[in-house]
Amino acid sequence: MEHRKILLGMADDHKIFRDGLRAALKEKDFLQVAWEVEDGNDLMHKLLVKMPDVLLMDARIPNADGIYAIARIRKEYPDIRIIILTMDDDPQLVHRMMEMGANAFLTKMADPDEIIQAILTCVEDDFYFNDLVNQAVLLKLQRKRKTPRLSVNAVRFTDKELRILQLIADDKTTEEIAEAVFLSPRTIETIRQQMKIKAGVKTIAGLVMYATRHKILE
Repeated sequence: MEHRKILLGMADDHKIFRDGLRAALKEKDFLQVAWEVEDGNDLMHKLLVKMPDVLLMDARIPNADGIYAIARIRKEYPDIRIIILTMDDDPQLVHRMMEMGANAFLTKMADPDEIIQAILTCVEDDFYFNDLVNQAVLLKLQRKRKTPRLSVNAVRFTDKELRILQLIADDKTTEEIAEAVFLSPRTIETIRQQMKIKAGVKTIAGLVMYATRHKILE
């Protein structure tokens, strides 16, 4: 399958990691590393000079707070896909980074093939959800049991849909959800599909991320 050329930017202060990642990415002729930077000041300058399709960024680089940097980049360059590559897999950090606008979060132990897959998925579908992100989002939702509060731009779900969405966030299986709400598993699958269409997402992970971003379940 042919892919269009994807321009990459790299922001990481560990040269050995950058060298290894660049070598792995070089094997795919549709991936082109446009530039590399080691700190936040150079990062913002490079974005002005040459905007990449995808930014591969460490969560912590000199002269930049990762969360603040994501928020700023997302505001000034909304079309850039931001993939976090870091050593820290703390669920709170993962969730916060995704909440602020990252499109994917991987550790530096990730296989090069997964990093490449994350790049392609983010370019094509906006987000790449791996187990790390899914678990962080579910953990965040499971810790909160307040009355649902819809953000202004969120779609409206029915009470039954909200109940099912909560059970999805609790990591319940289709059969467990069906038993809890007294419906058949086939009906649950249909409702889940309708909810994804409402939210404009393609996966259950995307639905959960939509819910947490819009404070549908908090």
